[in-house]
Parts: sequence; structure tokens; C-alpha cells
Amino acid sequence: MNNDVLSEEVNLSLIYSQTIESELGTFPLDTTKTRLQVQGQKLDQKHAHLKYSGMTNALVQISKEEGFKALYSGISSAILRQATYGTIKFGTYYSLQETAIKKWGTDDIVIINIICAALAGAISSAIANPTDVVKVRMQVTGIEANLSLMGCFQDVYQNEGVRGLWRGVGPTAQRAAVIAAVELPIYDFSKSKFMHILGDSINNHFLSILIALHMGTSCTWILR
Repeated sequence: MNNDVLSEEVNLSLIYSQTIESELGTFPLDTTKTRLQVQGQKLDQKHAHLKYSGMTNALVQISKEEGFKALYSGISSAILRQATYGTIKFGTYYSLQETAIKKWGTDDIVIINIICAALAGAISSAIANPTDVVKVRMQVTGIEANLSLMGCFQDVYQNEGVRGLWRGVGPTAQRAAVIAAVELPIYDFSKSKFMHILGDSINNHFLSILIALHMGTSCTWILR
């Protein structure tokens, strides 16, 4: 195995571990955000009542009434999404980047990175959309529905068909495109800047990923 292949494998492993850690840390907030978004709607009478007055109130009420585990309903689908979405995103990004540079031979690498990142984010998010749909369903129903990951997939498919698994794919892909257009170029930029200090080392990859994920997370909360 050559150093380039090893570097990419280490890179992807670090990215995956960091995104999972970030997901675990912020997931209760994501669950409360989802509950707040679905309440008060007229289409589904189950969620017509305004149960929560805000994020803090939602966190407290869910913990008291359903238990702390309810805040992590859907975490299995979120982790699966990160595994599929993240892997496809980075693979697509670098493939598009290489193709674009070869075709146009331009030195404007920043523009290329942003465009390739946005496309990679949209494509990977569209492919992984079923995991996002299932995550939201599990967050809304909580632990009372007692649905497993595969059970929720099956429930959506049986009741809504294939189209149900790709519900909301347009806005989700657009949001992912914006986040990826911020996150991936920042990762590449940070890694290149640290190269003369840290070299092509794990520390370089780790620090660059940390910076990129921080910026990506900030962008995510702005878009929410």
C-alpha cells in the first residue's frame, strides 16, 4: 500500500470519527429542533398542539416525559447517514476536482473547489436522503413507537413507497451543497497552510478537519 492510499484512508477515518463525535454531541439539539418544527401544524392533528415553548423547554419536557434516551431517537439513522453521505461526498469531491483541473487546466483552484464541493454535497445528500427521512421520523415519534432503524425504513416504504424515502430531497440537497461548499474548500485550504509546519501528518489532517467541521457546523446552524 503506497503512502497516498494510506493517507486517504487515514483522512477518511479521521473525518468519519470527527463527524460522528459532532453528531453525538449536537443530536439532542437536533431532536428538539425537529419537534419544534413539526408542532402546531394543521395537516397532522397529532402535532397540532403547541407542546413546547422553546428549545430549552423541549429538552426538559422530552427528558422528563420520555426519558433521556428519547433525545437520541434516530441516532442510528444519523450515524448511517454520516457513513454514506460523508464517504460519497469526499469521494465525489476529489473526483470532480481532478476532472475539472485536467479539463480546464485553470489555476483558479478556489472556484473549482467551491463548485466541486457544492456538487458533491448535493449529490451525496440526494443519495443518502432516505436516512435523513428515517432520522426525522424516529425523532418525531420518539421511543414510544419502538421502531428500529430497519423497521422505520420498512414503515416509510410500505406506507409511502419509494417516493416517501426521498421526500424533501430538493431542500435537503440544496442545504448540503451550501455546507459542503464551505466545509470542503476550508479543509483543503487549512491542510495546505499547515503542510509546511506539520507535513502530511495525522495532526495536520485532524486540525484541518476540526476547523472545517467547526465552520460547517456554524453554517448548518445558520441554515436551520
